[in-house]
Amino acid sequence: MSLPIATGRIQSSLRRFLDSEASGGVVLMAAAAMALAVANSPLARAYFQALHLYVGPLSLQHWINDALMAVFFLLVGLEIKREMLDGQLSTWSRRILPGAAAAGGMLAPALIYLAFNAETPASLRGWAIPTATDIAFALGVLSLFGNRVPGSLKIFLAALAIIDDLGAVLVIALFYTSGLNLAALAGAAVVLALLFLINRAGVKTLTLYLALGVALWVLMFISGIHATFAGVLLALTIPIKLSPGAPEASDAESPLHRLEHFLHRPVAFVIVPLFGFANAGVSLLGTSISSLADPHTLGVAAGLFAGKLLGVLSVVGLLVKLRLAQLPATANWTQMTGIALLCGIGFTMSLFIGLLAFDDPAVQDKVKIGILLGSAISGVVGSAVLMASRRKISRP
Repeated sequence: MSLPIATGRIQSSLRRFLDSEASGGVVLMAAAAMALAVANSPLARAYFQALHLYVGPLSLQHWINDALMAVFFLLVGLEIKREMLDGQLSTWSRRILPGAAAAGGMLAPALIYLAFNAETPASLRGWAIPTATDIAFALGVLSLFGNRVPGSLKIFLAALAIIDDLGAVLVIALFYTSGLNLAALAGAAVVLALLFLINRAGVKTLTLYLALGVALWVLMFISGIHATFAGVLLALTIPIKLSPGAPEASDAESPLHRLEHFLHRPVAFVIVPLFGFANAGVSLLGTSISSLADPHTLGVAAGLFAGKLLGVLSVVGLLVKLRLAQLPATANWTQMTGIALLCGIGFTMSLFIGLLAFDDPAVQDKVKIGILLGSAISGVVGSAVLMASRRKISRP
């Protein structure tokens, strides 16, 4: 595979990551809004029929959710590996605040969802839906404030969301897998072992890794484990050139950086918005105030809005009080509250987990409404809090 190679040293992978995710988040917002508009227009029937149109062995929606999203998860895995080994999360002192905040931000929403759905055992499968933060959407909202929000908070939010993504990946692998095909799973293990072997042998040819990655995806798909998990596993085997004391290795030296840079734009501006357009469309016809009181809808919406706020803010507050960590540089508590609220934007990963948790289209629609409602409230209130913080700081 021939990927573009940058010359010289790369100034900041994290800066490019933040810019790409923020811009992609704006595109994702537009895609979600368009999906809602189409699903509630005369084009609704054509929209839903197109998603269920079969292209080869899979429907169009499954190609998007199972194949294209594997590329999304590949990028997620590359970002996690880079940040853990050679980035903002490379030391425990840097991991403790966003890591603990991410854990609190997953636990509290799950408990709130379970509280709303405790009387319906079948509904408990959705406990993980409100635990995820959509990094592109959240950074997209945050980008609207430009340099009026400290850069340290943007890095904190990105780090928290990356760790959150890692948690979501583990949740999907452990709790949303059924009907295992042991022969295919064994084949996937052999391919994965081969990938690690060529990594250890110092092979840097991306074409070989990606070819084996396709085989891994096919075997994972057959095995019963969600095929997108193959993207994360493949990412763990891609070679990376560490650069202690320097911004990062050049593309020519590090296959991981080269692949990550190559994937950023297609994932941010094509794959994730396409996923949003294919899955955010839900008909609101017949939706009433009483229907919004459904436990699935309320559990997800309250989990995202209240759960993320309580989970993230309480953990950060505890760590700061115990002097185990400090607030990000130049940030104040009002701004941290706004960031905690933006963590309640759980669009992409929440939709993905919702589709895995429930097969019933009616329940999926209730979950989608909860995701849209909780994410919208979190985004609006979080933005208002950040605006209030800006006015407060600007006063003489």
